[in-house]
Amino acid sequence: MVSLTTVADTTKGCLSLLAISINTIVLTTALCILAIPKWLAPTEAIRDFFRRHLAKLAELWISVNNAILSLYRQPEWDLEIPTDLDRKGCYLVSCNHRSWVDILVLQRCFNRRLPLLRFFLKRELIRVPFLGMAWWALDFPFMRRDSKAALARRPALKGRDLENARKACEKFRNIPVAMMNFPEGTRFSVSKRDRSNSPFQNLLLPRIGGMGQVLYALSDQLDALIDVTIIYPKEDLAARAPTFWDLLTGRVPQIVARARQREIPANLLGRDFRADPQFRRDLEAWMNGMWREKDELITQLQR
Repeated sequence: MVSLTTVADTTKGCLSLLAISINTIVLTTALCILAIPKWLAPTEAIRDFFRRHLAKLAELWISVNNAILSLYRQPEWDLEIPTDLDRKGCYLVSCNHRSWVDILVLQRCFNRRLPLLRFFLKRELIRVPFLGMAWWALDFPFMRRDSKAALARRPALKGRDLENARKACEKFRNIPVAMMNFPEGTRFSVSKRDRSNSPFQNLLLPRIGGMGQVLYALSDQLDALIDVTIIYPKEDLAARAPTFWDLLTGRVPQIVARARQREIPANLLGRDFRADPQFRRDLEAWMNGMWREKDELITQLQR
């Protein structure tokens, strides 16, 4: 027999999904309309004016989504976020990756505390209904990555994606930005950890590609790294992390996030990790050091 609680949760999930969908359609349509004068603007200063207002629309979309998710049996939030963050700054945001819910948690943590979170996207994602055009309107960097076969046929293409990343980020020279990265590259699970022989108990081995791209593209424009750790203490790691549907239906009892502002070493800025072996070693050492601290923090929080 289906319990009344299950029926109530499912109803709440469907209504929340409907409300978020309507909010997304309305505000992404507004974003696309406002993007037209930005696209037609005769000068970079005028385009920057429209970029700032487009970011405010995106922040409104996030705020409405947060309000929708808080209407019914919301999780217990345990957040520690630096108080001296600058909405007009330029940041690299790095986080461990447990679930698709992580993105919503990051938006809850940093909406209107940091500049709008942006991240590199595959060029194919521009075809996603509504969101693809919204990402384009908000200047999310779309990347075309050459396959190994293409690089083998045309070695001159090697490194083109890094240069494309730098060019894509040039539009952020005069507006605030927070570039988001999940160094693990995929969501954590015990089986993935064991298959990859990760030296960490609670994390996959970090990949340097995404971080290296941002450090190269934004260089000395970056003010700091925001190092974020997210866990869901009630999850059964042997099974699965919470899903978006779990969040919609009020089945995520607790969310814990810890954010720390770190200084980025000057020797890591503006260098090509593929062409510079020493830089690659320096970046790997820096990231592995942070990952060791993060692994210990997750163990402490889970206790």
